[in-house]
Amino acid sequence: MDDVKRIADYCMKKLDLANAKLSEEFFYQSLSLCVIDAVFSVGVNYTATRNTVIKYCQHFNLKRIRDNKNKIPSKKEQQSISNFLSKMNKLGIDKFTEEIFDNRQLTSPSNGILKSKAVYQFTEVLREFNVDYFQDINKIIRNYEFKKNIKSISGQKSGISLNYFFMLAGFDNFIKPDRMVLRFLQGILKRKVNLTQAQNLLIKASDTLKKDYNFKSINPKLLDYQIWKYESKN
Repeated sequence: MDDVKRIADYCMKKLDLANAKLSEEFFYQSLSLCVIDAVFSVGVNYTATRNTVIKYCQHFNLKRIRDNKNKIPSKKEQQSISNFLSKMNKLGIDKFTEEIFDNRQLTSPSNGILKSKAVYQFTEVLREFNVDYFQDINKIIRNYEFKKNIKSISGQKSGISLNYFFMLAGFDNFIKPDRMVLRFLQGILKRKVNLTQAQNLLIKASDTLKKDYNFKSINPKLLDYQIWKYESKN
């Protein structure tokens, strides 16, 4: 049995694919919230990340989750990346860290920077590439220079946050190959799996589940999320 078939069969046994659905975080109202979530969520309990996003929205009285999950909000209903940067420039990273995000996490325990600073730098890169809203995201999805610039930010070299950002922004063929997903795959295959391999394996496993097991709505992002839920409970 090849690796992909083994993963697909295991997913069938362990995951509730018939009732698979994404959590509300995949339906943010504004792109800035995707950045905050993507950067703060790496390597920590997700509850802390959710609370960080909630505190930010409450402080500025911003809508967090869109009403219509099947439709991207209009530009006038979103907070632009430019507006987000303007707030950070006006109030400063220290105030955002201590009072608004109320989160002092670092991108890495050794030589890391504040995640709030990484969020600022991430949004700076978005603005450099003229991305302000969900409607602009196609400008960067295949842009090598954009990805290179993001990965040059302290703690972003692996690309995990970047992948997750694209997932939150609406792209279905990305996964977040964090420790949960890697642990799941390595447990099935009984060998080490790197980030690139994890991405490819889940894309192929998703295709197998769709074609051979008739899960028409499954995609890599949704499969990744079901794995994350399963591993979080085990």
